[in-house]
Amino acid sequence: MGGKNSAQQLEDTIFEMRLSSKQLVKESQRCEREERQEKEKAKKSLEKGLIDIARIHAENAIRKKNETLNYLRLSSKMDAVASRIQSAARTENMTKNFSKVIPQMNNVLKNMKLENISQTMTDFEKCFEDLDVASGFINESLNQSTSVSAPKEQVDGLLGEIASENNIKVSEELLSPMSGIQVQGRVEENKANVERHQ
Repeated sequence: MGGKNSAQQLEDTIFEMRLSSKQLVKESQRCEREERQEKEKAKKSLEKGLIDIARIHAENAIRKKNETLNYLRLSSKMDAVASRIQSAARTENMTKNFSKVIPQMNNVLKNMKLENISQTMTDFEKCFEDLDVASGFINESLNQSTSVSAPKEQVDGLLGEIASENNIKVSEELLSPMSGIQVQGRVEENKANVERHQ
């Protein structure tokens, strides 16, 4: 009877992992929508000449993009672990370590806390030494997704991309000296200087 409970618990865990993986994909899609909204807000702020507000929206867009990627990575990792468990269960190569980890996974999945899922995924990785994804990856990606600000180069690059795509002129005074944004007036001025010196 204990074997049936253990097997049923294993099947339930695999089902919960697959369901959680789908929820993480939905979260990534939500973050992707929010990223597009933040880019649109950055564009509108650039059009109004509000570069500081545009920077904030660009930082938010970059953070949302990173969150999107992290949710997708975590979803993929959960799927991979669920597949490995299912494969091992079919071939009856399960070890006694799973009896400790599976109840932990069930508790974590009920709470749906990413930090706890991350720790439990690490425990599963210890059971499958040949798992392709490195241990500790989830913690690193979660730390990246919770970071408040994006690197200045990324923000400047995104603002430059938005300005370029929408033919928005940005005055030089509003840009930092190391900005990656190319002001259209400056480009034309540089071309004129090159022609004069030839």
